[in-house]
Amino acid sequence: MRNYFYFLCAFLIFAGTTGAQEKLNYQKPPKEILDLVEAPLAPIVMIDSQGENVVLLYRDAFKSIAELSEPELRLAGLRINPKTNIGSRTNYYNNIKVKKASAKEATQVSGLPENPRLSNFSRSPNEKMVACLNTTSEGAEVWVVDIEKAVAKKLTPATVNANMRDAINWFKDNNALLVKMLPANRKQLINTAEAVPEGPTISTSDGQKAQNRTYQDLLKNPNDEANFEQLALSEIKKVSIGGMISDFLPSAMFRNIEFSPDGNFILISQIERPFSYIVPYYRFPYKEIIYDKNGKQLTVFNEVPLNEVQPKGFMATRKGKRNTSWRADKPATLFWVEAQDEGDPENIVEYRDAVYTVDAPFTSPGALLLKTKQRYSGISWGNDQTAIAYDYWWDTRNTKTYLFNPSNPAQPSRIIADRNYQDRYSDPGNFVTTQNQFGRDVLEIQKGKLFLMGDGYTENGQFPFIDAFDLKTEEKSRIYQSKYTDKLEDLNSAIDMKEGKILVRIESKNEYPNYYFRNIYKKESLTPVTSFENPFKSLANIHKEVINYKRDDGLDLEGTLYLPVGYDKTKKEKMPMILWAYPREFKDKSSASQNTTNPNEFIYPYWGSPIYWVTQGYVVLDDAAFPIVGEGDEEPNDTFRTQLVANAKAAIDAVDELGYIDRTRVAVGGHSYGAFMVANLLSHSNLFAAGIARSGAYNRTLTPFGFQSEQRSYWDSPETYYTMSPFMHADKMKTPLLLIHGEADNNSGTYPLQSERYFNALKGLGAPARLVMLPKESHGYRAKESILHLLWEQDVWLDEHVKNKKTIVTPNSLKR
Repeated sequence: MRNYFYFLCAFLIFAGTTGAQEKLNYQKPPKEILDLVEAPLAPIVMIDSQGENVVLLYRDAFKSIAELSEPELRLAGLRINPKTNIGSRTNYYNNIKVKKASAKEATQVSGLPENPRLSNFSRSPNEKMVACLNTTSEGAEVWVVDIEKAVAKKLTPATVNANMRDAINWFKDNNALLVKMLPANRKQLINTAEAVPEGPTISTSDGQKAQNRTYQDLLKNPNDEANFEQLALSEIKKVSIGGMISDFLPSAMFRNIEFSPDGNFILISQIERPFSYIVPYYRFPYKEIIYDKNGKQLTVFNEVPLNEVQPKGFMATRKGKRNTSWRADKPATLFWVEAQDEGDPENIVEYRDAVYTVDAPFTSPGALLLKTKQRYSGISWGNDQTAIAYDYWWDTRNTKTYLFNPSNPAQPSRIIADRNYQDRYSDPGNFVTTQNQFGRDVLEIQKGKLFLMGDGYTENGQFPFIDAFDLKTEEKSRIYQSKYTDKLEDLNSAIDMKEGKILVRIESKNEYPNYYFRNIYKKESLTPVTSFENPFKSLANIHKEVINYKRDDGLDLEGTLYLPVGYDKTKKEKMPMILWAYPREFKDKSSASQNTTNPNEFIYPYWGSPIYWVTQGYVVLDDAAFPIVGEGDEEPNDTFRTQLVANAKAAIDAVDELGYIDRTRVAVGGHSYGAFMVANLLSHSNLFAAGIARSGAYNRTLTPFGFQSEQRSYWDSPETYYTMSPFMHADKMKTPLLLIHGEADNNSGTYPLQSERYFNALKGLGAPARLVMLPKESHGYRAKESILHLLWEQDVWLDEHVKNKKTIVTPNSLKR
C-alpha cells in the first residue's frame, strides 16, 4: 500500500516536470524517518575548568519557518533582524539546567524568561555565573545565571545591539559587564524597496587587481550603506550585576571588545568609512583603540584601510598590523603580526611573517619577538621562557611548529614539528593548556615538560593519546593511550594534569556520547559526569562498519557502510544503495589514503544525513572517500573528473562484491561541493540510477577568481573551469537529478542562481530533473518544515528512480 501511495505521489508530482512551476505545501517523510527527526536533542554541556560545575543548555533541533520569516536585512556579509538587533540566523536555546559534576540529576534554573530564546553565552572570570542574551519580539536583553543558586535574572531592557556580535564582555571583578546597546541617536532605517533613487550606483576600477571571491549579501547602494551604519552603531554601557546601567563609550560602529588578562585595559575595534560593495564588513576600514577599564582612551593602536585589493592566492594577506591580541601569559601585553613579503605569496623571502609585542602604554613601535618561515597561524603562550608558534602554507600543505623564548627574541626559535598537515597519522596533537592567575589558557608546564593530546589515527584504527614533551631534549614519551576497540574515546580537556584528571567523552555505535572523568594514572578509573540516553533507538541494532577498498590506481579508500533495518546478511538480498560523499583535495597519495573514519562513532542522523534511509530498505555508504590528488606541480583539479569517477566506481564495486546491492539501483548524493560532485558524476559516468544535489554550484565561470581549493583564476586556467563545470556538459546529462537549494543561500559561490540556471539548461535539453527551492533557507537548512519537506522530496525521488526503477540491461548498466 505504501508503494502505491508513493507511486501515486510520484505520478502526480513528476508527470508535469516538463510544464511550469507547481505549488506544493510542505510535506512530511514516512513515519520511520519522521520519528528520528523529532527525537529530542541532548543538551550542550559546559564544564568549568575545575571540573566542578556543569551547565546544560537545551534547544530544539530546528527553527520554524515562521522564525525564518522574521524581518531580515542582508548587509555587508551579515544577516540581521532589524527589529530585534541580533543575527537573524542565531541558534537559540530554550532552557538551562545546572549540576555538580558528581551529581546524577540536574537542577532546573529558576527565573528564566517566559518562552526563552537564549544565546551569546559568556562565563564570568570566576566561572560562577553565565551571562547571555534573551531575544524577545522587541529586542535582545542581558540575563545572568548564578550557577550555584540555579537562579536567572534580567539585567537590561531589550535594547542590546548584537548586530556586530561580541555584545557582552565581563569585567575582571565579576561584578559588571560591558554591553553594546542601541544608540539614542539611531536614525530610522530606509525601506530600500520603497526608496526613490537619487542617482545611479557607480563602481570604479583604478587598475589595481582586486581578485575577490564571490561574496554574498554585500552592500549594493547608498541606502544599504546608510542602513548598515545605523545597524552597526552602538553605545557601550557598563552594566552591574545588580542591574545598574551607566555610560561607558559613546556611539560608534564597534566590532570586537577584548579585556587585557589583568582587566585593566580594553582593546576595542571600530569600523570606519568608506564602505565597499565588493567585500564584506570585516574588510572595511577599522581602528583598534586601547582604553583603560574606566573608559578613558589611551591610544589609537592601529588604523587599517579598506582592504579591497590584495595579492592573489590563498596565502595572500594585507600589509600592516593584523591579528592584534593580548598575550595570555602577561597582565597587559599586546602582540600582533606583520607580513614580511608584502602579503604577496609570489614574493620570495626567507620569512613570511613576523610577530611583534609591546607593553603599556602601547605607544612604542614594539619589539620583534619571532619570525615564521610561512604564514603565521597562531601562538600558544606559556611563561616568560616558553611559548609555541605555528605557521602553514597551503600550496605544500605544510605546517611548522616553533618553540621559542618570549623573553629573549635573540635566542633562535626551534622547529619541533615540520609536517604535512593533511597527514593525520603523523599529527602530534595539541598542546595541553591550563588556566593561569588571569583566567587565560596557557601551556601546561610541569618539571620542564609540556603535554600533547592527540586524536591518534593509525593504520590500525584510532587510539587517542597524551604525550609528555621534554623541553630540553625535545623527546616525547607516551603517558596515556586509549585502548578501546569497540568504543571511541575523545580526550576533551585536562582538568588536573598533575593528578591525571582528564575530561573525556565516550561513545559507541549505539551508545550516545557521554562525558566522564578519567584518571590516566589509575587503571579503569572512570567517573560519569553525564548520562544521556540514546534518542535514536530504532537505529541501535543496524549493521555499521567501515569498509576499506582500493581505487583502480591502487589508492586506499574507505567509507561507512550501513545495512537496512532488519537486513539478514546471510541471505545477501540485493538492495538499492545511496552513496553520499564530499570531495577533498590532497597534494600526496599517502595522506589521501589514510584511514580516518572510526567505526565506533555514534550513529547520529542529523538533518542532512542519508542514514534515515536504512529504515526504508536502502544500503547506505556514507562519507565515502573521494580524494582528488595532485602531486608535485600537478594541481588536484587537473584530473578532477577522472578521479571523481574512479572514486565512485571503486565504492560501488566494493559494496557490490560484498553481495549487498543491486548495482543498477544506486543513487549518489551530496551537499554544497558534494552537489557539484553529484552533477559531474551523472554527466560523466553511467554508474548511477539517480542523483540528489543540494545547494551546489554548477557553473564555475560564475566564480572566476577561485573556488573551493582552486586558487587559479578562470583566466589562469580556463580549461579547468570549463572541464569541471557540469553546466558546460548539461547535454550529456540523462540521469534523473533532484536539485535542492535554499532561496537565501549566503555561501560564497553557491548562489541560488547556480541551481536555477543549471535546471533551466537541463530542462531545455530534455534531461529528467526537478528543482526544489526552499523559501527563507540559507546554505544549510534550518526550519523544521523545510527539513521534513526535504526528506520527503528525497524519499519520493529515491522510490521512483532508484528503489522501483525498471531495470533495463544494457552494456552501460553492466559497466564495472
